[in-house]
Formats: sequence, structure tokens, C-alpha cells
Amino acid sequence: MVQMVKNSLKQIRESLLMSKSELAREANVSPITLTRIEEGKPCRLETKRKILLALGYSLSDSKKIFGE
Repeated sequence: MVQMVKNSLKQIRESLLMSKSELAREANVSPITLTRIEEGKPCRLETKRKILLALGYSLSDSKKIFGE
């Protein structure tokens, strides 16, 4: 059983009026990967880093977006 982690990625992305495909393009990850992360599935640290930077956040904001 994969542990689902509650994160606020979707809310933050939507608050920035950013589409999923737009963020995927900016972060250089696939839209499917973004969907999985927004559903709370785990992802690699490198993927989190790319998403944070694409959203204009610093790496220290990781907990704010990805929880934990």
C-alpha cells in the first residue's frame, strides 16, 4: 500500500492561475507525473526541486507545498 501524502501543490498551482500542462512544461516533468503528485503519490526529490523552482518558490518552501 502506497502512503498518500497530503500536499498543497494543486491549490498553489491554481492560485497562480497555472494550468497543469503549463507547470509541467516549466518544471520539465510530464503532466502525468504532476497528476500523480497532486493525488499525493510520492515523487523523487529532484522532481520536487524542479516543481518548486518552476512555481517560483525556494527549496526551503518544500514543506509548505509537499507537506511532511
